[in-house]
Amino acid sequence: MTTGELTYRRVHQASPELLFDVLTQPEHLTHFWGPTGTTTPVANITVDLRPGGAFETVMVNEEDGNEYTMRAVYVEVVRPKRLVWTEADLEGGMTTVITFRDLGDGHTEVVTHQTNVPEAYRSPEAQAGFLTSLDRCDAYVASLAAA
Repeated sequence: MTTGELTYRRVHQASPELLFDVLTQPEHLTHFWGPTGTTTPVANITVDLRPGGAFETVMVNEEDGNEYTMRAVYVEVVRPKRLVWTEADLEGGMTTVITFRDLGDGHTEVVTHQTNVPEAYRSPEAQAGFLTSLDRCDAYVASLAAA
């Protein structure tokens, strides 16, 4: 199996601190984690926010009830600038690095860079699904900003 890299960039009208919290607190993650057509109940999210700590989610397919587990270990936690985890269960140990850059105008750029990405995760369908998760996150962050 071959592995590769993927990078996604988004700009949010929110502080780096809020965005970091949104991506590290189960009560936020439950609102958007997973592609459209899935839910991730808060009880299915484990966050031990420290290097060596567990980050686990179980997404549930809304149509058939199938569950999809993601198990990772935090490698680096630097609030509100950087978050790194590795999914050792995946061949090659896929690593996700998320950086938060304050643009100084009330906006923050969030860059998600993944390495050792399995071929199946790089398919157009898988990338489209991941993008719907980012879209759900965008909408959730916008709803927080509006509140």
